[in-house]
Amino acid sequence: MRSIWKGTVSFGLVTIPVRLYSATEERDVAFHQVRRSDGSRIKYKRVAAADGEEVPYAEIAKGFELPSGETVVLTDEDFADLPLSTQKTVEVLQFVPLDEVDPIYFSRSYFLEPDKTGVKPYVLLREALAKSGRVAIVKVALRQREALACLRVREDILVLETMLWPDEIRDAEFSVLDTDVEVKPAEVKMAQSLIDALSGDFDPSQYTDGYRVALEELIAAKAEGHAVVAPAAAEAETGTVVDLMAALRASVDAAKKARTDAATG
Repeated sequence: MRSIWKGTVSFGLVTIPVRLYSATEERDVAFHQVRRSDGSRIKYKRVAAADGEEVPYAEIAKGFELPSGETVVLTDEDFADLPLSTQKTVEVLQFVPLDEVDPIYFSRSYFLEPDKTGVKPYVLLREALAKSGRVAIVKVALRQREALACLRVREDILVLETMLWPDEIRDAEFSVLDTDVEVKPAEVKMAQSLIDALSGDFDPSQYTDGYRVALEELIAAKAEGHAVVAPAAAEAETGTVVDLMAALRASVDAAKKARTDAATG
């Protein structure tokens, strides 16, 4: 892995030199845009709207359009001069229980690796954090943007979870939920039974991306010149479920049968 950031974790008067690594990677199948007739790659040119001339990458800056229609141009030098106190520091602000942090705030995950000179304070923070049962709320500047983040322990590694700011979380306003809906206690109990029947320990290795597997098989088949036959799709049930209790009961029975078959198979 290649580090994307180097700085320090500021923990009171203790500083820990660290490197930051992306903890996750997308496994989507990458495509190019091509001409359908011969597969020739499609190329794009950056041109100025004012005169249609191609613009070299070195001359491209960021622009912010004002309500008046005028544009404020910002250069790399402008961004470099912004007063980001967290530019090279993961600044610990507070320690809070993890269950108080709504997962909707989490954005991306990063591993923190200590420099050789910072191993002892790194381990000290890791052990103290693990024993506290809390996570650290921190600030850090990544890619010219200050981010709120959560510092936690995962398998003896400190993990930084960047977070959205509160004003970046949308309000969910659905008028359909404003109507009064009567849910019977028996229906709730049956729904809980279904949850119990489908409950278990979280093991992500048991789940696979069926779409990606099928897409890779499709690409391989076409590359080898084989005819591709789509599997028969299951017929979707139509209509409205009239008897909610009957549907729940059938779901519970099916879940229990699936679990029994898995255990005996």
